[in-house]
Amino acid sequence: MIDHVRDLASVRDATDRLLSAAAKLNNDSTAEPSRLPGWTRGHVLAHIARNADALVNVLAGRPMYVSGDARDNDIERDAPRPLTEQLADVRESAERFEAAGTIPADWSRTVELRNGVTDSAANVPFRRWIEVELHHVDLGIGYELEDLSEEFTQREINFLANRFRNAPGLPALMIKQDDGRGLCTGAVEGVTLEQIKSGYESPVDITVSGRQADLLGWLSGRRDGSALRAEGGLLPSLPPL
Repeated sequence: MIDHVRDLASVRDATDRLLSAAAKLNNDSTAEPSRLPGWTRGHVLAHIARNADALVNVLAGRPMYVSGDARDNDIERDAPRPLTEQLADVRESAERFEAAGTIPADWSRTVELRNGVTDSAANVPFRRWIEVELHHVDLGIGYELEDLSEEFTQREINFLANRFRNAPGLPALMIKQDDGRGLCTGAVEGVTLEQIKSGYESPVDITVSGRQADLLGWLSGRRDGSALRAEGGLLPSLPPL
């Protein structure tokens, strides 16, 4: 069962870690490339802040972003700012998100995110946790996928495996984790979500195995999968997130 209160606390802890690490940067290093193609560290910090405000909109029942272009323009506008402004924005937007999460509400309600995607309101704090943790890694300042908590890593692997379920062009995949558990994704029509969550092993085309951090890196588009093992065929390319 999703515990949105506990996830909100995890978001706060992750944000504090990110702010402490980013405070060691300077204006020059903020303008340097991040690990995301075409984005500086300033772009990443700007995105983290604007995403917090966007998720406040989601919880309030408003559109997440005015438009895709407006989202991109806001990030471009904010990316070149001095580090002190970047850090203040990340901190203040995080406080707005946390405040929105404390408002009494029906957390079982359905909310709408980008591109028509819907989810339970209770999952929004975890989605924010994902943004903070993975973009902290994207800054390229010493925080790696291996540094993420076991709980977060497992939940994000589960989340992405479900996201890629029946994605066009993907074969049926079994993700074998280093603790022995398996997750079905790809072309697994007819397999229920409950079966996937419980590790149901349906007939698959390719079995992918490796360390948790490498599996997460591949699923999230942050590693090329070269450290993984693929049995039954070549490691497939995943759709963009």
